[in-house]
Parts: sequence; structure tokens; C-alpha cells
Amino acid sequence: MGLKYAYNSGYIRLNYPSSEQYPVHGIDISHHQKIIDWEKLDKQKVQFAFIKATEGGDFKDTRFVENWRQAKELDIAVGAYHFFTFCKDGELQALNFIGSVPKDSTNLPPIIDLEFSGNCSKENYRDDILHEIDLYIRTVEAHYEKKVIIYTTWEFYRRYLTQNFTNNPIWIRDIQNTPKLDNDREWLFWQYTNRGEIEGIETLVDLNVFSGTRSEFEQLMR
Repeated sequence: MGLKYAYNSGYIRLNYPSSEQYPVHGIDISHHQKIIDWEKLDKQKVQFAFIKATEGGDFKDTRFVENWRQAKELDIAVGAYHFFTFCKDGELQALNFIGSVPKDSTNLPPIIDLEFSGNCSKENYRDDILHEIDLYIRTVEAHYEKKVIIYTTWEFYRRYLTQNFTNNPIWIRDIQNTPKLDNDREWLFWQYTNRGEIEGIETLVDLNVFSGTRSEFEQLMR
């Protein structure tokens, strides 16, 4: 394995956000993390959990219901995310999410995952991706009455988001550096590694921090 590949893939990690600067830490998970032993999780490392709920027009994550239930029972703050596919109607995808995720004012805001990796083939993309994303976001926000958080990668952010959806909070993936968004836009969450290890989860897991204080974090659930 080459050094550059290992660094770019997260095998070699320089990102270790401090608890002093970022006091609120959490994970994002899906069925890929298999059965999680929630009782064993270090509650300082897992103060929140972003849980995959849906993908595209009809896929529902097989572990969502159980992960959601157990996290809430342990008073871990939860938010659900939808992996948006570029070859499906935005409203159809929004209805898939709404039909799967309970409306509860104490939850973190709903999340849309926008990235090229694992998405449709380019020849199947809708002509106006931004229109379909906007349709999804407006439909979900009308239902949950909270601003949708946008999870994204640098590649997608720079191509589509620098000048668009500027009122939606950003959750950025950067496994190499502390992120600094273009145009001095602020990020709300930062996914700083895709190779975290936490007792209670047998697979590697994504780790994240919130940009702010514990009090500011709690405001998201009001």
C-alpha cells in the first residue's frame, strides 16, 4: 500500500480533534456496522449518532429501527440521514425518508447525504440535480419543521454547494485536515475519520465532532 494512498484513504491519520476545542463527539452508522452493543459505547465518544434511514426512492436501512430505538433508550442524541441518489425524483426520495423517520422535536435535524461515491451512474443522472435536491429539502423541511443538514464531500461541495443551499448547515467529510469551507462558510459537523474504533462496534466506524459548545448542540434539539 503506497503512503499517499494510505493517507488519502484514512489508514494514516493526522486528525485528532481535541475534546477541549470540540466537546461534542459522535458517530454515523448504517447496517454496515452490523449489530451494535449500545450499552458498551463510551458516552463521551458517542454523544450523538447519525443513523442511516433510507436511500433513493424505496431502500430502507435494515438496522435503522433497532439502532434508533436503542440509541434513544440510552439518551444518545439521534439524527437520521438519507443517501440521495441522483437518478431518482427528489420528492419520491423525501417521502421515503418521511415514511421511515419519526417526527420528534427532540431529534437532531434531518440530514441529506450528497456525494458521488456509491451513487448512480452518470448517464442516469437527472438533468437538473439541484432542482431535485431542492425539492427533497423543501419537502423534508416542511414535514419536520427543521433545516436539513447537508452531509457532503469536498468534491460535491465545490461542484454544487459553494453558491447553493447556503442557508442549510454543512456536515463536511475531511479525513486529512481541519476543514475550512470556501467563501468562509461555516460547517456545523465534521466527519474527521472513516476508520474509527469504538468498543461495542465490531467494524470500523465514522467519527465526527460538532462545531460548538454542548449548549449550542442542545439548541439543535429544540
